[in-house]
Amino acid sequence: MSSRQKNPQCSPEQPRQSHSEMPGLEIAQVSKALEETHLSSPPPMSGNSKGPSDAGIPSAPEGAQSFHSSSTAFRATSSSKSYASSSNQEEEESASQAGADPRNVPTDALDENAGLLVNYMLLKYQMKEPITKAALLKNVSKECKGQFVEIFQKASQRLEMVFGLDVKEVDAINHYYGLFIKIGLTYDGMQHGEKGVPKTGILILVLGVIFMNGNRATEEKIWEVLNLTGICPGKKHFIFGEPKELVTEVFVEEKYLKYQQVANTDPAQFEFLWGPRAHAETTKMQVLEFLAKIHDTDPSSFPSQYEEALQDEEERARSRISAGAVSTSVATASFNTKASSFSHT
Repeated sequence: MSSRQKNPQCSPEQPRQSHSEMPGLEIAQVSKALEETHLSSPPPMSGNSKGPSDAGIPSAPEGAQSFHSSSTAFRATSSSKSYASSSNQEEEESASQAGADPRNVPTDALDENAGLLVNYMLLKYQMKEPITKAALLKNVSKECKGQFVEIFQKASQRLEMVFGLDVKEVDAINHYYGLFIKIGLTYDGMQHGEKGVPKTGILILVLGVIFMNGNRATEEKIWEVLNLTGICPGKKHFIFGEPKELVTEVFVEEKYLKYQQVANTDPAQFEFLWGPRAHAETTKMQVLEFLAKIHDTDPSSFPSQYEEALQDEEERARSRISAGAVSTSVATASFNTKASSFSHT
């Protein structure tokens, strides 16, 4: 639409706003994960904006657990099975074979190897092929094999946060792994036949911003948050490409987002809401749990959103019970009709 408002530009000096009624959405962790993710042969990465981690985002309410920022995106609490418990012995053997003390491996080397695993697992995801533990180990340098568990966790964290994918063990005996779209979503943002990367991470972040801002967020607010991760409208991102088309067109066409004009605005302003497909495939609680995991905290740290998410869960449960009761009544009526017809023959 030609009447849509002008895109906010990336700026390292965005004004700080405060809305005490809303909890904070610190996303420095996402930005860190993006910076540490290096795909094979990426285009040159221009300098990402480095605004304050909570610029334009309200601070957490008093009493809420403070957010934790660390060099890793967030602690490995993925829904996938714990890898460490099944590979302690192999870790020790690998360290011995490598002839190096794992504690002396530089952090940069661990990050580089985690990036190699991310590349490999994304390739397997695109090819729809399983991922084997043996193949993962082959993609780790000899001096880092003793730190494989930590490297695997780092790679899993980046896949979860940046691309919206869960790493899950699908065969515990043969150690096969698969990548699955998070929070119940069924679309990864890749067009049919596209050779790009999954973009579910952006979608989940946008859904989160909408929910945390009262179930509707202005276009300005969405880009304000995405800008903090270096994702800017009209500026090709080194991983995701042009984000404006993805957010305002692709996700809208796929029914995950609603994009509409804000009433009584002149010049016209636009806002985002959850689309019908988002409501059907995921829940407010799942989105809140994802955001809480990013911040290494608990969903209850966002009291008003947590209460709303609980109410949403209860309403969904009542709907399922009602639907089940109707199905049972219809089946019973059908059975009685058939039984009556049979008795008259």
